Amino acid sequence: MAETSDMAPTRTHKASRSGSGARAAAARSNRSGTDDEKLEEQIARLQNDLKAIAASIAGLAEEKVSDARGLAKREARQFVRAGQHAVEEVTDEFGHMEKQIKDTIREKPLTAVAGAIALGFLLAVISR
Repeated sequence: MAETSDMAPTRTHKASRSGSGARAAAARSNRSGTDDEKLEEQIARLQNDLKAIAASIAGLAEEKVSDARGLAKREARQFVRAGQHAVEEVTDEFGHMEKQIKDTIREKPLTAVAGAIALGFLLAVISR
């Protein structure tokens, strides 16, 4: 087992430390002042860097939103054109069918009247 004298420092050793300890503490406090200033400078630089990064991200986000808005407008215009084209095609087709029906009625008026009567009768039966 270890002796007590081995475990505990002697008073003379402690006293010699206290003199050098005061000098070390003073040196540390001088160094901590400059360390604090350096740390504050680094924090200020980091804050400026973060502000610059945030501004860059905001700029990129605005660009992307603007690009997306432009793309959406182009797509909407294409859909409108496609819808107008489809309406024109349907209108043309119905016009063509109307012309065919009118021509058929002119050529065969009795058949057309009989067809209209039959259609009216079917609608009356269904609606009852």
